[in-house]
Amino acid sequence: MNSGPVQTGGAGVPSSAPPLAGPPSGSVETVRLQKTLKPHWVIAIALGSAVGWGAFVLPVDWMGTAGPAGALLGMAIGGSLMILIAVSYGFLAQTFPVSGGAFAYTLVGFGRTHAFICAWFMTLGYASIVALNASALALLGRRVFPGLVEQGRMYEVAGWDVYFGEIVVATLGLVIFALINIRGASVSGRSQYILCVVMIAAVLFLVIGVLVMPDGGVSNVDPLFSSESAPAAGVLAIVAVAPWAFIGFDNIPQAAEEFDFPAKKAFRLIVWSLVLATALYCGMIFATASAHPWQQLLGADRVWATADAISSVLGVTGLVVLCIAAAMGIATGLNGFFVSGSRVLLAMGRAQMVPSVFQKVHPRFGTPHVGIIFILVVCLVAPWAGRTALNWIVDMASIGFTFAFLYTCLCAFKVFRWGSQPEREDIEGSSSTPRKLLAATGAVVALAFVLVLLVPGSPGQLSGPSMIAMAVWILIGVVFFAMRYRHNRTLSDEEVDHAVLDGPRPASMRRV
Repeated sequence: MNSGPVQTGGAGVPSSAPPLAGPPSGSVETVRLQKTLKPHWVIAIALGSAVGWGAFVLPVDWMGTAGPAGALLGMAIGGSLMILIAVSYGFLAQTFPVSGGAFAYTLVGFGRTHAFICAWFMTLGYASIVALNASALALLGRRVFPGLVEQGRMYEVAGWDVYFGEIVVATLGLVIFALINIRGASVSGRSQYILCVVMIAAVLFLVIGVLVMPDGGVSNVDPLFSSESAPAAGVLAIVAVAPWAFIGFDNIPQAAEEFDFPAKKAFRLIVWSLVLATALYCGMIFATASAHPWQQLLGADRVWATADAISSVLGVTGLVVLCIAAAMGIATGLNGFFVSGSRVLLAMGRAQMVPSVFQKVHPRFGTPHVGIIFILVVCLVAPWAGRTALNWIVDMASIGFTFAFLYTCLCAFKVFRWGSQPEREDIEGSSSTPRKLLAATGAVVALAFVLVLLVPGSPGQLSGPSMIAMAVWILIGVVFFAMRYRHNRTLSDEEVDHAVLDGPRPASMRRV
């Protein structure tokens, strides 16, 4: 349970494997994270990260696109597609139970350059979602307590008024959850579990409450589909948002090093987190549609259409419960993405792709505190930029997650062998035709999500400002990679593997 120096022989390599090089010379001694995360905490980290602000704000928007039935069907299909991708994550988390997730898998499958590309976008993605959740916390306060939060108008950014009051709210949220994460994975894991239980209870209350009230009921759901588009087109438009609706399930592999249970449970935990996330999204869509004739919620200048629908049936009580659910969704997102973002930076620090200070572990709490503080400092800038500008960055960062999905599925495809081929001696369960086909299918799904973002005219095409932001981030990455290149060339692949994977990679995956 105690953290200690790195030990060779990890990553599923049998003890008979020949010894390879030790940790990178001159580096800070690699210290592993403590194994303190329980299974229900891990599910909560993934579930809370996947179900955020959007689940409680966007149901009316989704119904406007596809109708209630189309939105429900689209979310269900989207969740199912993510489970296909989760097959690869679950197997690789079992095989390589270390911090870094897709970064570590890409390192094994495609080498250091590809691993850097993957992690560079993942880091931005995780940090930007932390910032977006902090902004959402301020936005919730702005809508619930406008007289308090909308104090001290400072300036306008891209049409968004920035208030000093909301900057204070966002800053407090960031600092509180950074401190929770620094104090230990067990503290953040336990907190996440409690917050998720409250969120689930709130959603159940809303669904049941709407159905039992005289003015609510399934009669309000009619018509099932939007008249603005063909049913199939509406459903596909909802499916297109799946990668962003369910981002967070990949936080489970990020925390694999800290499991206090066998890593082979990772796949089941990922699947359960996706099933529960899908149920919560669908529950909020159904509750909103059942509370009020949904077409009457469209087109009006409403601050929070979901709240209007719920409060029309459940009154102030329903509004309070909805606000609690939304606050829990925001808080769990803040907490969960602090966990995942700091673990990616930890793994990159171990590989010395970023300064090695990022691999340091807090001497008392055993957490990657440098990465947590770095994310905090970066995100503290975000509330000052306004939510519109922040949305451009978050939309652009979505491409990073889809690339991570693609890299992970391709790595799993590379690891798996067809059932007719002998199993890799050092990777249990690697000979499986169904798994190899599922990994290939997951890669196709991930590639489709990438194309949805980049192909002109697609439902999720990135906006012009988001494309510019992506180009800037790529340029910064190229410059940073070039600056670290000479130093990284002094490290052998074996040294990097040892630091990231807690030992040499499986012999069958070594490059000749």
